[in-house]
Amino acid sequence: MVKLNKIYTRTGDDGTTGLVRGPRRRKDDLRVEAYGTVDEANSQLGLVRLHSESMPKVDAILSRVQNDLFDLGSDLATPGDDVPGERVSLRITATQVEWLEQRIDQFNEGLKPLQSFVLPGGTPLGAALHVARTVVRRAERLVVALAAEEPELNPEALKYLNRLSDLLFVLARVGNANGDKDVLWVPGRFTG
Repeated sequence: MVKLNKIYTRTGDDGTTGLVRGPRRRKDDLRVEAYGTVDEANSQLGLVRLHSESMPKVDAILSRVQNDLFDLGSDLATPGDDVPGERVSLRITATQVEWLEQRIDQFNEGLKPLQSFVLPGGTPLGAALHVARTVVRRAERLVVALAAEEPELNPEALKYLNRLSDLLFVLARVGNANGDKDVLWVPGRFTG
């Protein structure tokens, strides 16, 4: 269990931050950007959950996802391989990715097939889930860039973000009255 007695340490005043292991990194380092954006996605899901109380199954999924995102943040903040004899690093697992896939299949089954792309909006829950989805996609892009620079990165981390954005899309449709309140894209609707 983590215990935080002091909130500020002043060690980051020089623009660097400490990872779980390894040398300090600049706060604009790609790895720090990646796990910082995962944190932003988690915060966005906290806001989403203000709208999901009337849908307890969706809210329970979002609660688990928030915890998983902390696992993912720890994974991304821990570069390199484990050191023999030291505590094993927390990593995103294939089981966590599979759980997302099962939820996607479960909730997508009850939705009508789409005939158009969906614009963000609909209900407050649906719109908030779309915002969270776009933050997750940004985190995914940063992890792709990080994996290109640091190929030892856990591949399940990238898979998790990819599936999570899909789940959030499906849940946005569920939050939009199972798609009945989706806002559909009409190509060229407002052109000449």
